[in-house]
Amino acid sequence: MKNHHSLIALSFLLIIGSCSKGSGGGTTPPVASVPAASISDVSNERSSTNTHFQFTVSLDKVSTSAITIGYTTSDGTAFSNTDYKSTTGTLTIPANTSSGIVDVEIIGDSTRKNNQYFSVQLSSPTNCTLSISKGTGTILNENLLYYPVDNTGYTTPTTYAGKTLVWSDEFTSNTINTSNWAFETGASGWGNSELENYTSRSQNAFQSKGNLIIEARKENYNGSLYTSARMITKGRKVFTFGRIDIRAKVPTGKGIWPAIWMLGNNIDQVSWPACGEMDIMELLGQEPNKLYGTLHWGATTQLHQSKGTSTVLSTGSYDQQFHVYSLVWVKDQVQILVDDVVYNTIPASATAGSTNPFNSDFFFILNVAVGGTWPGSPDGTTVFPQRMAVDYVRVFQ
Repeated sequence: MKNHHSLIALSFLLIIGSCSKGSGGGTTPPVASVPAASISDVSNERSSTNTHFQFTVSLDKVSTSAITIGYTTSDGTAFSNTDYKSTTGTLTIPANTSSGIVDVEIIGDSTRKNNQYFSVQLSSPTNCTLSISKGTGTILNENLLYYPVDNTGYTTPTTYAGKTLVWSDEFTSNTINTSNWAFETGASGWGNSELENYTSRSQNAFQSKGNLIIEARKENYNGSLYTSARMITKGRKVFTFGRIDIRAKVPTGKGIWPAIWMLGNNIDQVSWPACGEMDIMELLGQEPNKLYGTLHWGATTQLHQSKGTSTVLSTGSYDQQFHVYSLVWVKDQVQILVDDVVYNTIPASATAGSTNPFNSDFFFILNVAVGGTWPGSPDGTTVFPQRMAVDYVRVFQ
């Protein structure tokens, strides 16, 4: 009985040994692994005409056999047949080839809006496995140069009795008129601990369909967390006295600070506030129904004085439609108006005891600040980007 069990054990070992040997006594080679396929992401700026996104499907190694992989597109924030043309098919990667292309047609558009995405999903591979099976296509719209604006709101005439239109910018061309406007740039805080970096890029200021658009963004730029634009007519267009009308639609949100204002043209010689400042419109984004109009003066910053007031809309807020912000500026008196209603009058007597700077040349400034000691910083409720649209700037004398 004992010898019988030994024979059975010996036979079992011989069987195991024969399974591990090949012909000639060598070991059986392992089964070769198949290639793994990965699809790339694609990100490109949109064009006004149709273009194509090409998603590369790459193999980690070539195969001696042809490879096929199914693919189909699916919506994200980009929608098929509006933003891109949906497609479904089978990609074939020939033998001894390391990659193939899935082509998706992007539908042309020039509208500035949030970036959008869609995806390409791989499936049903033959002669390969899928390592990365989903590719994301990002359509970049954020820098495009058409921005539609609802034009409803208050407007003012192009003529006034006894006055002549001596200068205007109606912003009707495709580009900002550099004979009228220059850009002040940088991230100095601008005397108010502001957080933005002002740039001259079209990302932050451009013209579209009769409006100047100044756009504040939340983005990392040269060490700053926000960007915007600040445009001036200094050295180009300066004025003394007249009726000034500026039609604009303002942004909103905590920490957003749009302004339409003027500074004395002699600021480089006498500095601020001796040059004088006229704030035609200031607004804090967290109080979008409240408007401020103020004059500043004084021989030095220590002797700075101002006279300002505010006005509150009875219903709605200033960001909902266009309003016209105006000065009626004559010798020894400045009136600040919104929609033809005077809400602040500053006579020369207000500057008694100081040099009155308001009978001299001034230039325009248009800007959207982010943060600062007055509005405070943006918070989690603040939506970016924020835009101020300016329909026209007109000077009558």
